Amino acid sequence: MSACRINVFWHDGLLNHDTGKEYVDMLIEADKNGGNKEICCGTFLNPGSFNAALLAAGTTLSAMKYILDGSGELVYALVRPPGHHAQPTQADGYCFFNNAGLAVQLALDSGCKKVLVLDIDAHYGNGTAEGFYRSDKVLTVSLHMNHGSWGPSHPQNGTVDELGEGEGFGYNLNVPLPNGSGDKGYAYPMREVVIPAVEKFEPDMMVLVIGQDSSAFDPNGRQCLTMDGYREIGRMVRRLADKHCGSRLLIVQEGGYHVTYSAYCVHATLEGVLDLPHPLLSDPIAYYPEDETFAVKVIEAIKQFQMKNVPMLKDV
Repeated sequence: MSACRINVFWHDGLLNHDTGKEYVDMLIEADKNGGNKEICCGTFLNPGSFNAALLAAGTTLSAMKYILDGSGELVYALVRPPGHHAQPTQADGYCFFNNAGLAVQLALDSGCKKVLVLDIDAHYGNGTAEGFYRSDKVLTVSLHMNHGSWGPSHPQNGTVDELGEGEGFGYNLNVPLPNGSGDKGYAYPMREVVIPAVEKFEPDMMVLVIGQDSSAFDPNGRQCLTMDGYREIGRMVRRLADKHCGSRLLIVQEGGYHVTYSAYCVHATLEGVLDLPHPLLSDPIAYYPEDETFAVKVIEAIKQFQMKNVPMLKDV
């Protein structure tokens, strides 16, 4: 994937004004100068970072094209660096290009009418939301820990009232979850918030953005999901894809920083998406005590807010 090709997608597809091109040109220039540049707080373009970012974006675009060409229905883009914090004119949170966002734009440009993006990374998929914040063709749904803004590169709070603007009002649904929500605390909003919204939206393409930093013991997350939780989310998403999208589903990798357990949780997610009758791997932590009571209260409040304020959901 060339820098020129990314520039075209970023400039003409995702944002459509000159600052998007300026942002990509800045990255190109920083790379030509050897890297070692802090693009924003905590996000550095080191030697090799730019090529890695191009490969991640290109791989994700190729994965979407594989589905669009009819070569397959289910594709997993195992890529790094991640992308879901990258906004059309701004790097953020280790992300330079929004891999999933570029793939969504390709799907729209290729004739898809409605695309769902479901993000289960521990952190708000602010970049993807920003890229389609004014579009009613993309429903962005993010289940994340309630962390708020973390500075100028991440001005979005991920709160329930960030619903989109203009034609996109009601097409960005945030589900900020309490720390430690656990498996049941994630399954509940999947059933009560995500599935009803998808049923109303009726997408013809789905993108599942996964981050294993929502897992138990991850050093960069606090959500306590286990393999069982990821597996169940995978099953739910697969059923939605089968029902609405002819089973067309792109999975895009984002965070996950506990090297060992992240791998187990990716495996469990894919087991769920593949709808395997029995787990292939047992969970090395086996049991993690949880109490979903507080999470359920929070999710019920979010559900009531959305049913009151999101036109698409008012008669659910």
